Amino acid sequence: MLVRLAAVVSVSGGLGFLLGVETSNTDVKSRLWNLICRGPHNSSVESEIYDNAQKSFTPSWYQFLPVSASVFAASVPVDKSLQVAPSSAIESPTYRVGEIMQYGYPGMDTVRFHGDFVVSYDRRNRVPHWVFEHIKKENCAYGEGVDRNKCGGFREDETIHPYFRSTNADYKQSGYDRGHLAAASNHRQSLKAMNETFVLSNIAPQVGAGFNRGIWNSLEKYTRALARKNRCVYICTGPLYLPRKDIDGKLYVKYEVIGANHVAVPTHFFKVLVVENEKGEYEMKSFVLPNAPMSEEIPLKAFQTPIETIERAAGLLLFEKIPRKRFRRINGDVPK
Repeated sequence: MLVRLAAVVSVSGGLGFLLGVETSNTDVKSRLWNLICRGPHNSSVESEIYDNAQKSFTPSWYQFLPVSASVFAASVPVDKSLQVAPSSAIESPTYRVGEIMQYGYPGMDTVRFHGDFVVSYDRRNRVPHWVFEHIKKENCAYGEGVDRNKCGGFREDETIHPYFRSTNADYKQSGYDRGHLAAASNHRQSLKAMNETFVLSNIAPQVGAGFNRGIWNSLEKYTRALARKNRCVYICTGPLYLPRKDIDGKLYVKYEVIGANHVAVPTHFFKVLVVENEKGEYEMKSFVLPNAPMSEEIPLKAFQTPIETIERAAGLLLFEKIPRKRFRRINGDVPK
């Protein structure tokens, strides 16, 4: 089949070039796709800092978020025949990928397609850049024979080069949980769907008690409750590495790494929800939570953060194909 591919690819130095290719060669097609998925992107954050208003609610976790940034915007027109995994190890119907990602890719760095979620993997930090899901009430209901204990357990992503993978050994005795970004319980419709969420390219180190097994779990349950009450929910989840002011008055980005592969421990995580109701109307809810133990008594609303702040901190554009004016509410407010 003849394939037409036109894409702007960022390269070192911030330059770009237009690649226009016609080919019927499957190997060439695969290499071009990998070029787009793995191409580096640059983002710079200016020095002005947004001091999160939530700090007054929980002063022990103090966060700084940027108010200005230059981000990588990926709106790559790709032939639908290219919307398959770069490895035969993962099979995903083209229509499902299009459904999950119909409102835009936040970025195109090392993208991996699974049956019901899409991952962009950060090869340097060995955790995702972002994970996208699209869930309905059917996804949240247990399918026949579905049991978390029957899943194959956490495993390496063999589609990632060994240099850039995280392994179970990295997490062993690290003090951190292997935290799902696409939650296993969001994909209960089949054992295969749930099992796919245990691939380590969908995992990041999370504090266990008080976070992964506490308030982060509450946020995931809230997301599924929204899916049950509405037509569907689109979810984008990812890590953040935010600066903090040190004793010398300067701002630094500091984070721990674990294991022989130096897997990065994010300082925070974001989750952005786009809820579509039965009338086809949209509402957005966006959250930033520190990767730290917290009381489950804190209401989730306390962690709501402006979507623009998350985009600038993450270097991503989220749901860019939905004009902001189309939302009935964004974090409870009517968009201006």
